Amino acid sequence: MNRIPLLLLITLLPLLCDLYVYQGLKIILQQCKPAVITAIYSIYWGLTGFTITLPFSLFLLSIGSQSYFYKYFFIPLFLVNYSAKLFIIFFLMLDDIIRLCKWGFYTITNNAQVYRSGSKLIPRSTFLIQAGMLAAAAPILTLSYGIISGSHDYRIRRIRVRLPHLPTSFDGLRIGQLSDIHSGSFFNKKAVKSGVDMLLGEKPDIIFFTGDLVNDRAEEVYEYIDIFSKLKAHLGVYSVLGNHDYGDYVTWPSASARYKNSMDMRHAHRLLGWNLLLNEHKVITVDGGQLAVIGVENWGTGRYSKYGKLAQAYRSTESTPVKLLLSHDPSHWDAEIRPKFKDIDITFSGHTHGGQIGIEQGAFKWSPVQYRYKQWAGLYQTDQQYLYVNRGFGYIGYPGRVGILPELTILELTKG
Repeated sequence: MNRIPLLLLITLLPLLCDLYVYQGLKIILQQCKPAVITAIYSIYWGLTGFTITLPFSLFLLSIGSQSYFYKYFFIPLFLVNYSAKLFIIFFLMLDDIIRLCKWGFYTITNNAQVYRSGSKLIPRSTFLIQAGMLAAAAPILTLSYGIISGSHDYRIRRIRVRLPHLPTSFDGLRIGQLSDIHSGSFFNKKAVKSGVDMLLGEKPDIIFFTGDLVNDRAEEVYEYIDIFSKLKAHLGVYSVLGNHDYGDYVTWPSASARYKNSMDMRHAHRLLGWNLLLNEHKVITVDGGQLAVIGVENWGTGRYSKYGKLAQAYRSTESTPVKLLLSHDPSHWDAEIRPKFKDIDITFSGHTHGGQIGIEQGAFKWSPVQYRYKQWAGLYQTDQQYLYVNRGFGYIGYPGRVGILPELTILELTKG
């Protein structure tokens, strides 16, 4: 029952928003034919009814946030719908403020015409309402384009990192990285395959996957095993788990069901042919030179899980000249990696998706996610340690990308 106040809030606010926007919509449609007006009102109030009744229906059925439809269709539709309406509300409020000021002026000056019976005293500004409608079209078109085009517009980013102590046998090593696949969100299998083919076309020597293979359940990836199992490199493919890979965001019917999902997730990595590192490491030797690939389970600051045991994974790598760490959440770097493990050369992370929406032009980059994560996209360096944050292969929540496109990374190690 404690959900009811929250449900009332998320029902009442959209309804009030729609009632307010409706006042402007009536002005815009007043010159239209009755059939057109009826059709538009039917769509408008139908969408409103859908928006305010679905959360109640799902929660009363006790499936709420567990519903795939709710999380990956309803929530994106809700965000696109009301982000657009916020623009209209802004212009309507501006119009109301102007009207209020006029009313105050006429009242103070005792303008008798204002009180003439039956007149529209201070009509709304058609210009401002039209401006609001046009402004609302911008987020609708932008977010729609991000779904249709940006969601699978894979981009290869090439990075070079110089390590003075890199063994000669690894000079020029090409590391392919992808992260945050979120296979449960995909809607275009052909496009996903094209992204995998792009990475394979780069012929990396080794491939790292830095977590979030699924959204919630291991079964989500089964449909894509045949695609991602094609990722091969002559030094192997290494992977770790992300926060979404544990099933922590699902209310399981029993502990055994949750355990089975965990085992199925590990089995999925085996089916893919990936070496899943669970707080462990692998030393790779080429012509006498060595480097350690260390992989930890998810470790994040704040509310995120801390399954990672870096000390355990790191143990016995002390004498290895180069150490590469796979850790899903980039907040791990400042919180534990740099302060305690200063000889870990490069940490590979993901998790942020680069925010999925933002701006990247040359050296300038901005996304709302930067207010949550200090390191959120690209290469970072402090002293002699590096962090690379991959922008993600997939998406979650909003099923698209605007400005921050899905990434395939090629990081080359050179002996500096």
